Parts: sequence; C-alpha cells; structure tokens
Amino acid sequence: MRMRFSRFLPVLMATFCAAVAAQGGDSTPKGAAADGDLIFRLRMEAIAYEHGEGVPRDPVLASALYCKGARLGDAQAQYNLGWMYANGRGLERSDQVAAFFFQLAAEQGLEAAQRMLKIVGAPTGEVPDCMHDPALPPATPAAQPSVDYRTIAPRKIFDLVTKMAPQYQVEPQLALAIIAAESNFNSLALSPKNAQGLMQLIPQTSVRFNVKNPYDPVQNIRGGLTYLRWLLAYFRGDVALVAAAYNAGEGTVERYRGFRHTWKPRLMCSAYSSRSAPRPTRLTKQ
Repeated sequence: MRMRFSRFLPVLMATFCAAVAAQGGDSTPKGAAADGDLIFRLRMEAIAYEHGEGVPRDPVLASALYCKGARLGDAQAQYNLGWMYANGRGLERSDQVAAFFFQLAAEQGLEAAQRMLKIVGAPTGEVPDCMHDPALPPATPAAQPSVDYRTIAPRKIFDLVTKMAPQYQVEPQLALAIIAAESNFNSLALSPKNAQGLMQLIPQTSVRFNVKNPYDPVQNIRGGLTYLRWLLAYFRGDVALVAAAYNAGEGTVERYRGFRHTWKPRLMCSAYSSRSAPRPTRLTKQ
C-alpha cells in the first residue's frame, strides 16, 4: 500500500493487543483445498516477482514467496528457489543452498531437480534460514479494544465489516483499524499514490483480488479483507507484520525482516490502556 508509518502506527498499537488475542497464533487456512490454493498463489506471485510480470521485479520478495511454498511442500517452488541460488538470480549465488532446495524437489520426483543436483553437488545438510520455524511472538494478555469503532465509523461501514470480516477469518477490530488509518472511513478517498476507497487499494491490488469498483464499499472491503487474509497466512498470523505489510507492501516488510521495533507488546498494551498514544519508534538492527 503506502508508507505512512507515523500516521499508521498509533492506530495499529491501539488495536494490536485485542487483535492478536482474537486472531490467534496460527492463522494458516485449514484443509487441503485451502493449502493447495495458498501454495498456488504463493508460486504464481513468486514467479511474477522473479520475472517482473505485471509487477516490479523483486527477487528478494520472490525468494521469500518461493520459500513459503517450499515449506508447504511445493516441489516447483523448491526447484525455482534452487535455480535462483544456483544462478545468482537476484540473490547471492550459493551451490550449497541451491542443492538443499534441489534435493527437496528431487525427493518428490522432479527430474529437472535431479539433473541440477549433478551440477551443484549434494547438499551439506545445513538448513537455510527461511526454512526454520519462525519464533513465536511473545504472549500478550487479552485486552478490551481501546478504540470503540461503533462510535467512530459510519454505521453502514461498521455493520459491513463486522458481517464480512469473519467470513475471511479476519478480526473485525483489525479491519476497522486498517480502514481508520488508511481512509478515515471515507469511501471516496484517493491518495497521491492512487490508493482508492475505504481500504485504500492500489490498482494492482484491486486487479489481484478482483475488485472492479474500488469506490464501492462492499467490493473495497471484500478486496481488503481478502488481502488481509492472504497476509495473515503469509506472515503466519503475526498481526504486527500483517498491518505493516498492508500499509507498506509485503516486499518492504520482507526486506526489513532483519529489523525490529524497539517497543514491547506489554508496554504498548499498558500505554493504550491509559489512552496515551506511544510515539512511532525507529527501526533498529537485531
């Protein structure tokens, strides 16, 4: 979306505690059909970003998407990621890492991967960083939402979100916070970056999630919720990363995954329980 952290972070902070508690730690879609759909989406988006097809070429984001698919067992994603490392395609060339992913794909019967193993050699057994399970976020106590959107949002918008959000397994409080930060509940909002409507969908996002009229509240909310659902699956339920990615784009978040905010969740919850808004914080290297 758009990089406006100074405006967005206070609203995110205000809903973070309640949203995390309600959303739960594991937001990956359940069932084989949902997994298959996620794998397909990850692979197609990775291909698009690897080759710059319809989106700016971004090999870092492509590799992150491929690795998500590789973790889910997608042999083609495993092979494509191995190819990127074997050829230094936007990444630092590494036969060792390439061999790891080629081996995974070869074990699933992908003949091309078996041939590539003869070129790059056998894997050493070292697991690439992106294949490790992410650290679980620190537990935060359940808290009542510090922002009552029933008194802020237009009744029609509030009712639409509370009705539609559960259909996408998204906590309504999170969706309402996004709308408040992005458009202040203005269905005709248009940003200098051409982000449109309530949830400020840029044209590429509207196309991506089949939104024909971004100024129609129902279509816009549906597109925004679909994107939030995708981000929740992609970032494995980490609401802070989801909100940051919605605002700045998942590519930006992936590039800065080596950084962290200096605020602590418990301190943030305490600050908002007293209605005081913490100032936006700088990013510091871990």
